[in-house]
Amino acid sequence: MTTAPLAPPAPAPTPPPAGTPARPGLVEITEVSKSYGAHEVLHGISLRIEPGQVVTLLGPSGSGKSTLLRAINHLETIDSGSITIDGDYIGYELRGGRLHELPEKQVLERRTRVGMVFQNFNLFPHLTALENIIEAPIGLKRASRSEAIAQARELLARVGLADRADHFPRQLSGGQQQRVAIARALALQPDVLLFDEPTSALDPELVAEVLSVIRDLAQSGTTLVIVTHEIGFAAEIADHVVFLDAGRVVEEGPPERVLREPEQARTQEFLDWVI
Repeated sequence: MTTAPLAPPAPAPTPPPAGTPARPGLVEITEVSKSYGAHEVLHGISLRIEPGQVVTLLGPSGSGKSTLLRAINHLETIDSGSITIDGDYIGYELRGGRLHELPEKQVLERRTRVGMVFQNFNLFPHLTALENIIEAPIGLKRASRSEAIAQARELLARVGLADRADHFPRQLSGGQQQRVAIARALALQPDVLLFDEPTSALDPELVAEVLSVIRDLAQSGTTLVIVTHEIGFAAEIADHVVFLDAGRVVEEGPPERVLREPEQARTQEFLDWVI
């Protein structure tokens, strides 16, 4: 598969001082467009997400939030433009001024740099919590079985589920399943972690436990990109808020401005509706 011509590359980031290791997790989205048939769901979107930044994507249903998030991880292909992580394409390689989609094996290898937490957990029902977490590190030969198990137990403790390692998903609440899903996403030590409405499938009383885990992750230095309808949570956790509507970036900036004193009438209209 070949996409449309590559968009002009974003300006190169300023290199760190000599002797300082570059911090991973820079996401550069440049003039990205995506259509389903005649319906264009992303219209030339450009964003730069700095390493370690926590960015929330807000907007009404159908605004393109989840499509954009999935494009970062190459779970959705794009029609034009480019997306890179630390300068590297996830699902493509550049040849002759065009992006060419990579074979699935190479896509999977590159995708390990970007963790993903879905709305509906996506745990394997026939595997225990611990087995769900160790599968990828072992399958990709990133760790021996004993190393993967030790790491999985540490991750389960990190999300408050040290005593649930041998439980199957059906034996866990929705909030617990989502916390296992977060631990699984962390098992490959990704540079970027994506959350697609991580609390939307949960009962209200379970939302807080998942948000608490994400709140802790926000302090870890991993780049987080979060699609959410939790406006209060976005205001608390985000360094940067992006409001999308009809596949376009309407407004972006620090949460204290975008969520309290938006410059665009459409942003204010949305906030009046959801708050």
